[in-house]
Amino acid sequence: MKYPLNVPVKVVMLGAGGTGGHAAPHIYRLLYALERPARFVICDGDVVEAPNLIRQNFAPADLGRNKARTLAERYASVFGMEAEYVPSFIERLDDLMPLITPNGWELKEYSCKQTPEMVVLLGCVDNNKSRQLCHRAFYESRDLIYIDSGNGEFSGQVVCGLRKNGRTVFKPIGGVHPEMLRTSDLFPSERSCEEAAAADPQSIAANITAATAMVDMLYNILAHGESQIRQTDFSTKSLRMQTVLEKQRRKVS
Repeated sequence: MKYPLNVPVKVVMLGAGGTGGHAAPHIYRLLYALERPARFVICDGDVVEAPNLIRQNFAPADLGRNKARTLAERYASVFGMEAEYVPSFIERLDDLMPLITPNGWELKEYSCKQTPEMVVLLGCVDNNKSRQLCHRAFYESRDLIYIDSGNGEFSGQVVCGLRKNGRTVFKPIGGVHPEMLRTSDLFPSERSCEEAAAADPQSIAANITAATAMVDMLYNILAHGESQIRQTDFSTKSLRMQTVLEKQRRKVS
């Protein structure tokens, strides 16, 4: 699939914990290197707690601070970008849709023509209720790249969905794994960190692997304007990574 290399970019990331925290610095570096306007909005209502220091990208000095704000202020300043963050959980469609609606940019001085942003939604959440929300937003959008990551303690997957001109080109995570749409669980605001950890134990290795796969997909799209990767499944125990390419997905479907 081809993607434009001459339009502004907006990346919206839901979740700044295990996967999002490790992905954030690399995403800032990637956007900094692009020769076009780029924004990165991080959303998370959680605060850094002592157990997070075991596998998430935070230090003791961050304890008690909002995760989204901490990452945005830490890395945006390094790369001379504006720190954009939402220090709350995104759990309603009315809150998510404005974030992923493309803004218009006047790329040439004194030009009345506006170029809409290419919007990428990154799902770094640890619950299927948030994925169900992103699934609804995906089909409400005319144009959207939606990359979702999910993992347990030793394995996980990253899936890239694409909407273009009101048509679904590639299915999102809910289309690839429809069981996630039928699962009933809780939003982050409805459960404690202890409950989340007990329900879905994770490890630093799995989080870093998921973040790496997500950044790789994003790099191909933004830096090369082309990506054949539809889905990647991985295991940190066997160091196995199995990728489904665009042509393979079309043969299966």
